[in-house]
Amino acid sequence: MEEEEEAIGFLDKVLEDEDVFLLEECELGTPTSPSSGSPFLVTVKVEAGKGLEMRKLVLSGFLASEEIYINQLEALLLPMKPLKATATTSQPVLTIQQIETIFYKIQDIYEIHKEFYDNLCPKVQQWDSQVTMGHLFQKLASQLGVYKAFVDNYKVALETAEKCSQSNNQFQKISEELKVKGPKDSRDSHTSVTMEALLYKPIDRVTRSTLVLHDLLKHTPVDHPDYPLLQDALRISQNFLSSINEDIDPRRTAVTTPKGETRQLVKDGFLVEVSEGSRKLRHVFLFTDVLLCAKLKKTSAGKHQQYDCKWYIPLADLVFPSPEESEASPQVHPFPDHELEDMKMKISALKSEIQKEKANKGQSRAIERLKKKMFENEFLLLLNSPTIPFRIHNRNGKSYLFLLSSDYERSEWREAIQKLQKKDLQAFVLSSVELQVLTGSCFKLRTVHNIPVTSNKDDDESPGLYGFLHVIVHSAKGFKQSANLYCTLEVDSFGYFVSKAKTRVFRDTTEPKWDEEFEIELEGSQSLRILCYEKCYDKTKVNKDNNEIVDKIMGKGQIQLDPQTVETKNWHTDVIEMNGIKVEFSMKFTSRDMSLKRTPSKKQSGVFGVKISVVTKRERSKVPYIVRQCVEEVEKRGIEEVGIYRISGVATDIQALKAVFDANNKDILLMLSDMDINAIAGTLKLYFRELPEPLLTDRLYPAFMEGIALSDPAAKENCMMHLLRSLPDPNLITFLFLLEHLKRVAEKEPVNKMSLHNLATVFGPTLLRPSEVESKAHLTSAADIWSHDVMAQVQVLLYYLQHPPISFAELKRNTLYFSTDV
Repeated sequence: MEEEEEAIGFLDKVLEDEDVFLLEECELGTPTSPSSGSPFLVTVKVEAGKGLEMRKLVLSGFLASEEIYINQLEALLLPMKPLKATATTSQPVLTIQQIETIFYKIQDIYEIHKEFYDNLCPKVQQWDSQVTMGHLFQKLASQLGVYKAFVDNYKVALETAEKCSQSNNQFQKISEELKVKGPKDSRDSHTSVTMEALLYKPIDRVTRSTLVLHDLLKHTPVDHPDYPLLQDALRISQNFLSSINEDIDPRRTAVTTPKGETRQLVKDGFLVEVSEGSRKLRHVFLFTDVLLCAKLKKTSAGKHQQYDCKWYIPLADLVFPSPEESEASPQVHPFPDHELEDMKMKISALKSEIQKEKANKGQSRAIERLKKKMFENEFLLLLNSPTIPFRIHNRNGKSYLFLLSSDYERSEWREAIQKLQKKDLQAFVLSSVELQVLTGSCFKLRTVHNIPVTSNKDDDESPGLYGFLHVIVHSAKGFKQSANLYCTLEVDSFGYFVSKAKTRVFRDTTEPKWDEEFEIELEGSQSLRILCYEKCYDKTKVNKDNNEIVDKIMGKGQIQLDPQTVETKNWHTDVIEMNGIKVEFSMKFTSRDMSLKRTPSKKQSGVFGVKISVVTKRERSKVPYIVRQCVEEVEKRGIEEVGIYRISGVATDIQALKAVFDANNKDILLMLSDMDINAIAGTLKLYFRELPEPLLTDRLYPAFMEGIALSDPAAKENCMMHLLRSLPDPNLITFLFLLEHLKRVAEKEPVNKMSLHNLATVFGPTLLRPSEVESKAHLTSAADIWSHDVMAQVQVLLYYLQHPPISFAELKRNTLYFSTDV
């Protein structure tokens, strides 16, 4: 899917007022200045406590993407007529049957969406609170049967197009460079797109429409006439998506077992195998009677992926060797921690470069080179992170060694295999044909589709928690006999689980009481795992794969780290049940900025605690002097400082700088040049933290929270840019100034270890957290005031940090920024 999206290119760009949309007759709202007349421009009037007209924003963004979708369908239909004309000549490019197969239902889909667009456009143009359009979405959903027919034919259409391209040079040229109309009067009037990429668009469009329905329903009052109609349309769309997913990824039986029973896939996943002294990535499939280890074959572009079987073991012949039975294997040395960290930093830096190239419309070859380099680094991280050995043995021959990052995962594989082995299994040997059929079934049966590299995480997924999780492991009950017992704690980080803490061993007991507290740093973590072990002191039971004594897992359990549960001032006590054992623990989460408060101030002298508009007016400047000087000093000698803005400066130094800036002392520049750079960075953070209201204002805070939660990218883009435009000029200019500075800091991430996400985590709450009065007004639960919505605040700043450069002048000219990739 990603490759098909990439084929279209990345069309995000700054659009001039008159170029935003093609259909100029549909103008939305009233421009914020008389000189602008942007088609589809939605004027946002935000009044305190009322928020934005989110429905209008969602619809305007959707109309933008709907128009682009119609243009793409037109581009796909354009060659169909001449192809049909040549089909009846003596030198046809394609036969009538081939044309009908490739372009099946495209004309119908085009007509459905053109009618929908033409009906919806004037309703949004003449917008008021009484406008209804739910019936249009309901009708659109009712016509999804046409999409079903398209989906059923999709695979055949792609295969036919591929075969025709290989056999006919003329059709190959046509299919590789279809022209999609761009915005009127823009420099890029057309964009070249492949036929394969355009054929995927209808499938992708149903998902987009479903997201928009979800957003509309969320912002439609229950008593509005549209509500039941949108609800019905969403139900139909979701059911349709479910049926598509079932068709695309059917859970069919592979073949029969030697006993004539159905052989089903029980578990699959990517594991690192040690083969011939080196690490290899494998996809392992556990069926009801056999374990199969495979790897993806290298295939040429457009070909369907297939698996190549490396080895298999019938479960009747599979054993887990005890430590004393294991053969000594060549030592596979783990990578040093600092090298793994360097890999992570390198991956983040490459991601930033790719984003920059896309934003600047860089050459596709340059982007592909960066992507290849990033993928290579991700593979290095994936291959070299795991260190926990998992050995299995075929009683009739060879043994195999995997390395895992989590003992929890190792236990899951072992337990799944042992559960199947309790059945009456028979030994067998697969013929070459049977093995080919079984391996061929793996591709359609697999449940884990993506190689677990960091880039496979969707941007819309929950970012997890960043900060510190304090965990007290209290006690455990339920052991049937005395043993030497301890627990370990695992959390997910960078896409895989790692062990973070271990209790002491409580000797010879059935009711251990540890009462030990741990502080675990979280980096986007979403889950906490607790494993309970029986300590083994028998030195003969050493695992020869890593020279460690093997301890027995007595139980294991996992909980989701729900921000609303853990982000409180008080400890939250819970119990994990595992194999009849109950482990009691308490936890609470603290972010680095949890104790920071923003309080109202009537102060007019100095700069700290004074409204930014007062300071800039007094200084006759666009950006406060303190901000400009601190940024200049950081960029001069602190931009490569490891942990800049994350590592705290000395508190007395920061207070000294605060006093000097407040007094407007003539020695400011001299003092800055001599001061520790972390103190200067801390002073800048303190300035924004002590503003009487956040830089992005209390008034707009609810709208920022709603905007960042929108699912549809076009609607989100439309909303987030309108919000910036709604800021007072001093706030907006200062925010854009800081934004570009933080981007420059992140460019040095390989050296300073500060990614865009790290910087968003540090500055997001500082720039967005409402003042004390506003915070209390917005609270809907007993959650801690200062940690409420912290992750959403981080996501708002991260959104702008990852956005192409934003110009104050263009914003004020009412230029709309939105994603044109539908």
